[in-house]
Amino acid sequence: MAEKAAAYDVAGGGWSETRTCVVLGGRGFIGRTLVSRLLRLGGWIVRVADSSSHSLMLDTSSGSDSLLSDAISSGQASFCHVDVLDTSQIVKVTTGADVLFYMEPTDLDTHDFCNCYMIIVQGAKNVINACRESKVKRLVYNSSADVVFDGSQDILNGDESFTYPGKFKDMTLDLKFQAEGLIRLANNIGGLQTCVLRPSNVFGSGETKFVPLLANLAKFGLAKFITGSGGNMSDFTYVENVAHAHICAAETIDSWVVSVAGKAFFITNLKPMMFWEFISLILEGLGYQRPFIKVPTWMVSYVVILSQYIHNKLSYRMYKFSVSPHYIVQLASRNRTFDCSAAQKHLGYSPVVSLEDGIKSTVASFSHLSKDSSFMRFGNFDEQSKAEKLLGSGIVADVLLWRDERRTFMCFLILALSFYWFFFCGKTFTSSAAQLLLLVTAILYGYGILASDICGFAVQNIPSSCFEIQNSDMKNSIRSISYMWNRVVCSIRLLAKGEDWSRFFKVVALLYLFKWIVSYSLAVLVGIVLVFAFTAFFIYEQYETVIEGLRAVLLFGIMESKGLIISTLPDSVTAFLRNNNGSHQEKAQFS
Repeated sequence: MAEKAAAYDVAGGGWSETRTCVVLGGRGFIGRTLVSRLLRLGGWIVRVADSSSHSLMLDTSSGSDSLLSDAISSGQASFCHVDVLDTSQIVKVTTGADVLFYMEPTDLDTHDFCNCYMIIVQGAKNVINACRESKVKRLVYNSSADVVFDGSQDILNGDESFTYPGKFKDMTLDLKFQAEGLIRLANNIGGLQTCVLRPSNVFGSGETKFVPLLANLAKFGLAKFITGSGGNMSDFTYVENVAHAHICAAETIDSWVVSVAGKAFFITNLKPMMFWEFISLILEGLGYQRPFIKVPTWMVSYVVILSQYIHNKLSYRMYKFSVSPHYIVQLASRNRTFDCSAAQKHLGYSPVVSLEDGIKSTVASFSHLSKDSSFMRFGNFDEQSKAEKLLGSGIVADVLLWRDERRTFMCFLILALSFYWFFFCGKTFTSSAAQLLLLVTAILYGYGILASDICGFAVQNIPSSCFEIQNSDMKNSIRSISYMWNRVVCSIRLLAKGEDWSRFFKVVALLYLFKWIVSYSLAVLVGIVLVFAFTAFFIYEQYETVIEGLRAVLLFGIMESKGLIISTLPDSVTAFLRNNNGSHQEKAQFS
């Protein structure tokens, strides 16, 4: 129905002949979708212009690329390599066109301020000048709803009267704001009519940053955390609806009935939802667990700021000109909803794809990023936990993981009594062991001489096999002891050579720990181990996802701190460690 309506608008908008349009940035995320929609609607000759040198390589297995390939073969579409810094190239591709849809490149190196300025701001100036020179009448620019957001306050149902921030926390948004202003000011100068669209949180098939980032975070257990309360609302816009809005703007920009030219319009799916609910739907669709651990906003801010500080100290360029840590945190914790009624009223815009269908389509397009196991999604509890794998999936695992509460309690009671017997009875260890063996022998002897039937109750004899050790068990035990002995000997030999510093520090730490254990109370240590064994594995299994997520965060912090510490060492020490590590890697390859 939506596509028929759009076709009807095209027919009734006063343009009876086939029109020519240029999609500058047509091989980007939004540009691809816009090109496909224009070709499906018909009535358009589409010139796809892009600065990427690899953008002409079409994937015929992709629906959009297959459609474009057929259109190029039939003459309905064409492709041109265009550099926005070269005005003559833009003039060449736009000559004879009725409309220019301008999408900025999405693969900018945000660490290079000069390059970003030239592409975004100077590129906008070149596009405006080229449109005037080639007599293009309509220019539709794709901006972003984020140009009015600085992270300092919530935006609830913000409309086009919302003022620009005094200071931007994100360099690219600052530049996009400047480009947007240039394009709006160029309206009605030299016969050019302009319009700016501000879509909010665009998502969909072909997106290369947001969903892949979520999947990578989920794989490392970092997608379980919610910044703040998790109740903040946001507007998300499916990419097909953004493409539809561009076509609506092109159709109405020269209308004398409504005032569209020179204005900016927010574009949404008309259905705000909780930011973290959207994240959860994407993650669950990919087979991962939804976020459930709420972390205070201030804590996340400190973690991100610390990470930025470490990267700066290490001379990394990760955050040099990119989004500030404060801005990242505010994006995930602030309310950001926008009023799309102006676009509905003046552009005739309405979503052609619902938010639910858009999420489903997005998840399906990223199936290659989904989790191999559907444990989180379908509750496949047959998969072993890490605790069970570590304990060997045998009797020990059943006891320490409390599979049978009565059995576990009896084992704990026996071990607790043994602990009391050996450490708190006031006897030596040898005396306690001898008396315990004597007691066990007496019990077994008494049980052995019992009659097979006592007062009608059958007494089962203990078979002699219970006291036998299988040959395989004995061989495995001896093999394990031999393996441990050989490892110790090998470690001693390596230490004697004085080359493996990593192993040296490990041995020193182990000896120091042993010294601490010997100097401390052995009874207290054994008691702690006993309680730990019967509680730690059980707790870990119950909260494995939470613990693994915290472990990943801690490991990340340790690795970052390690790099920071190494960077503060003298150059001679750093070079020595690097050479030592390289020599060991070479030995490992040849061994």
